[in-house]
Amino acid sequence: MALIDFHCHLDLYRDPHAVAREAARQGVYVLSVTTTPTAFLGTAALAPENSRIRTALGLHPELAAGREHELELFEQLLPRTRYIGEVGLDGSRPHKASLDRQGAILTDILSLAARAGGKIISLHSRGAANLLLDVLSLEPRAGQCVLHWYAGTPKQVQRASELDCWFSVGPGMVTSERGRGAIAAMPRDRVIPETDGPFGMVGDRPAYPWDAGLVVPSLAEIWCEDPAMVWRRMADNFRKLSASLELP
Repeated sequence: MALIDFHCHLDLYRDPHAVAREAARQGVYVLSVTTTPTAFLGTAALAPENSRIRTALGLHPELAAGREHELELFEQLLPRTRYIGEVGLDGSRPHKASLDRQGAILTDILSLAARAGGKIISLHSRGAANLLLDVLSLEPRAGQCVLHWYAGTPKQVQRASELDCWFSVGPGMVTSERGRGAIAAMPRDRVIPETDGPFGMVGDRPAYPWDAGLVVPSLAEIWCEDPAMVWRRMADNFRKLSASLELP
């Protein structure tokens, strides 16, 4: 299976150009997410010509309330990509006070995606697993929602599945019981790999795009499947997700 990293902050590595070149050399499909609209063009420029790196347009929930004025730029840039990310909600203690604003901003982003005919959207949900689903349920035309590192309860995972959400999981997620429990509840035909590098870690170092496959042995263990079957399944899942909106 070709390597796939469906959520990576390519621009935030210490040497992003070197990481992009190596990912391109290895033929890794990378969804390079951004945290603000102003970062989009510079991040897109990191991808070598003819690489399999795609850049998503983002407004990270940790920054959204302070960067709400960038929604106008977000709308201007949206026609340049078929991917949105990283967007979502963050209800952790440092950001809980801005949840109402985050929700309003995410609602605007989903409406823009719907008006654009639908996008593939990589979503953050820390501390807001249920609330995020509430917001997504209000705009079913936004496109294909991929819940990044979604460590919800099995009941929340089931609800997300009923909303036709997908899930991206990486090596960092399988290190906690909560993460492994969420993965066990996910529909196996809607799971794709990610790293969340450089924030996701492999041991004591940042995860790189070519590390996404390291999640396979853990998935094989959790699902009681042969690792080769897990590789094939996620490759099939990726093709199905990509074809859902006829994305390159």
